[in-house]
Amino acid sequence: MTILAQRHDGPDATTAPGPRRRLLGLVTALLVLSALLVLSVMIGSTEISPSVVWDALFHPSADIDQFAIRDYRLPRTLVGLAVGVALGLSGALIQAITRNPLADPGVLGVHAGASFAVTVAVGVLGITDIQGYMWFAFAGALVVTLMVLALGSTRQGQSPVVMVLAGVCVGAVLGGAREAIQLTDPEAFDAMRSWNAGSIVGRPLDLLWPILPLLAVALVLALVVSGPLNAMALGDDLATAQGVHPARTRILAVVALTLLAGGATAIAGPVAFVGLMVPHVARWLVGPHQRWIFVYSILLAPSLLLASDIIGRIVMRPGEIPVGIVTAFIGAPVLIVLVRRNKASGL
Repeated sequence: MTILAQRHDGPDATTAPGPRRRLLGLVTALLVLSALLVLSVMIGSTEISPSVVWDALFHPSADIDQFAIRDYRLPRTLVGLAVGVALGLSGALIQAITRNPLADPGVLGVHAGASFAVTVAVGVLGITDIQGYMWFAFAGALVVTLMVLALGSTRQGQSPVVMVLAGVCVGAVLGGAREAIQLTDPEAFDAMRSWNAGSIVGRPLDLLWPILPLLAVALVLALVVSGPLNAMALGDDLATAQGVHPARTRILAVVALTLLAGGATAIAGPVAFVGLMVPHVARWLVGPHQRWIFVYSILLAPSLLLASDIIGRIVMRPGEIPVGIVTAFIGAPVLIVLVRRNKASGL
């Protein structure tokens, strides 16, 4: 896998949108996300009017529609919001630290580590409840990413190329081991079929609360390293001359993206294309400034996830399509269009 350098025809400081346009886009993205949050609560196997949603939130009663909103749709929407933010920001981080616009959290083995740990929990330990194997997923993502970080160390410090190669290799090994375990006891994996497809259905808020502090820490770390990552886009030597410590910055960024992607994968399973596609869109809208890319990714990623979840509820009523499948259908063609645009590919 080749690390793509900054292209001459990519966005630069002279062609990047001005502050007014960036702020206008930010307000628009916030309004779109707000609308999708409301639609996510209203739309399902049956549609519920805004007045019923209002009453469910502020004038609760024993009405069955209010029960569905409070116990199912609202938790599902909040989980989708948190998972989307985590996936979008982790994708922006991995693309920044590897300087590779085709990278996503799976490149560092996050998804492979989480999936393998869940497979061990279900197939070997017999844990079939998501509240049990969720922590295995998070631990697996963390352990594998630390392993990749160690394998990516060289005498000159952390090498993005070596880190990516190590992540791909570790992911391939764990993927094979996971398939081998699954073949020994396929019935045990019916319980995690929804998790494997990438889904936010039936995820209670009890799953989200323990993860939120970790996501908050990762968010702070991402904002801290956004400035140094801008300098590192010009190369480690120039970044060092500006007082940036590339190795320390990469370590903090990897810790942040592991907490983000590990937490999101633990709750919803491996959701494809969100962490890969959204930073492309953000970079196309605001230019190569990492802090703006991070902020836009925080708003655009949950919008994509919630929109995909709503589509999955509508197209197969009264059944549903897992959100991970819908994001793959949407993400693949959109990503092809984006990478063919010169401005979307520059880092």
